[in-house]
Amino acid sequence: MPTGKLEWRRILGRLSPYTIQKGFRYLKHYGPKEFWIRLHERFEPEEVPYGPWYEEYRPDIEELEKQKKKKWKYQPKISIAVPAYKTPEKFLRQMMDSLLDQTYENWELCIVNASPKDASMEYTLMEYARRDPRIRWKKLEENKGIAENTNEALAMTEGEYIGLLDHDDLLAPDALYEVAKVLEKEPDTEVIYTDEDKVKGEDLEHFQPHLKPDFSPDLLRSNNYICHFFVVKKSILEKTGGFRREYDGAQDYDFIFRCTEQAGKIRHIPEILYHWRTHEASTADNPESKLYAFEAGKRAIEANLKRSGLVGTVTQTKDYGFYRVKYSVVGNPLVSIIIPNKDAREDLEKCINSILGRSTYSNYEILIVENNSTSQEIFDYYKQLSEMPKIRLLRWKKEFNYSAINNFAADKAKGEYLLFLNNDTEVITPDWIEEMLGFCQRKDTGIVGAKLYYGNDTIQHAGTVIGIGGIAGHMFTDMPRERSGYMHKASIIQDLSAVTAACMMTKKQIFDQVQGFEEALSVAFNDVDLCLRVRQLEYLVVYDPYVELYHYESKSRGAEDSKEKVRRFQTEIEFMRCRWEKFLKAGDPYYNKNLSLTKWNYSLRPKD
Repeated sequence: MPTGKLEWRRILGRLSPYTIQKGFRYLKHYGPKEFWIRLHERFEPEEVPYGPWYEEYRPDIEELEKQKKKKWKYQPKISIAVPAYKTPEKFLRQMMDSLLDQTYENWELCIVNASPKDASMEYTLMEYARRDPRIRWKKLEENKGIAENTNEALAMTEGEYIGLLDHDDLLAPDALYEVAKVLEKEPDTEVIYTDEDKVKGEDLEHFQPHLKPDFSPDLLRSNNYICHFFVVKKSILEKTGGFRREYDGAQDYDFIFRCTEQAGKIRHIPEILYHWRTHEASTADNPESKLYAFEAGKRAIEANLKRSGLVGTVTQTKDYGFYRVKYSVVGNPLVSIIIPNKDAREDLEKCINSILGRSTYSNYEILIVENNSTSQEIFDYYKQLSEMPKIRLLRWKKEFNYSAINNFAADKAKGEYLLFLNNDTEVITPDWIEEMLGFCQRKDTGIVGAKLYYGNDTIQHAGTVIGIGGIAGHMFTDMPRERSGYMHKASIIQDLSAVTAACMMTKKQIFDQVQGFEEALSVAFNDVDLCLRVRQLEYLVVYDPYVELYHYESKSRGAEDSKEKVRRFQTEIEFMRCRWEKFLKAGDPYYNKNLSLTKWNYSLRPKD
């Protein structure tokens, strides 16, 4: 983070008049406080600088030549559809050159020219079409808008698969090779998308890599993270009916929703194969150039919800192109809140008071599981709690085992939904129960987790990634609460492989189906293991940052500082390694292979 005067002078010295003007627009949009936070995030130095990393990452000439010589068992034609309108000649040439440089040969480029009076564009297209018969173009009599122009290009395509490319962007030379490799291995794949970055300037400087997870429907409803490079089987394209002009500005967002709804198999290639050009008029560099696009994006999400049989309210967030979906609660189901406790009067009282005093949802019960407390003050407090109709006291007389204690309480719970909660948490969000229920009631959802903060207002949990630190780790730990993190991932709804059980809701039916927490994991990783077993049943695990709590973190149990505790922790690590060996080797599907497993902030994984 640049904090010194010299560092800030260096940054300000590099700013162009356009960038300064852009900064004032963002200041007006966000307000001083939010603008200052995002400015710090924007200019924070990369732990692993992307430019040199990418140069080392990209395939060299030897690798590209090797790709050209590959003998294919299945070699489908891939049609690239490009709607072109007032494209600068240099950009147009670079875009077409990026196709001519492909190491996979069975492609065609279908371009419509929606600038009939632009002689330069017409001449350039004629030149390239003469050079290579795989390049075909069509002149439109008028500009029909981005959706209809794209449909004209799609109508020209003859391939089994269709890829979308913007008129001023670039494909990496191995882009179609990597797509074809997936299709050869899994020919029933119907949708493919890749990672991307941005390029700018004469030297095509690479920056801002977008390293994506595998398909995440809730992340897609938060932001069009799929975007580029998007490839769809032609039969799926035909089912969707192509692009819709009423979504101009977010026509690709709407199209991606409809394609992924229809597709049986969706594959993500975790390779940077698309380069999104930024310049002053582009949405990539100047979101305010197309504010109407974000309203169209909101309508695209609403249409997806309707087609999916879901009832939710979509709102735009402060960050352009990012959205929040809030789901309505159906009925008034009973929620059983389960809280294990040993002594810890002060923590428990703060937790209970926050539930009783702040919760706007009323149909819940609290099950406190007493486990070998010794202090008189906690039993005095239990006596007070026993007089409250919403609270039931249970007693677990055996030694501490988080999994066994919660399984015991879940068996006695009356609720249709179980909400596991640590005794050292404090509710911040009044409608936290409704918010979690809205997700948990969906048929596709098995578990919902929350965003947790330490007492000093830094993040304790913003989702869990498998493989971080060896087995699993929480994301964005110790990042200031007001920060949103890489691609705003600390602050948007998304599907993950796991969330913490310090605040976790699940359907009781699903909890019983997987036979609850694994009791061999008495302290660590039991929540991760539960999430992974629920995922095996193909239910989603949703991280919802709009449910916020403080988590003062295990003060009542102490640190892992005795030989016995260290031995037990090592045993639990080995248990996870054995049970989830294949998963750990394959890598977390919701976390990109190019991201670090030793950092918790989505920083780049250093090249070996």
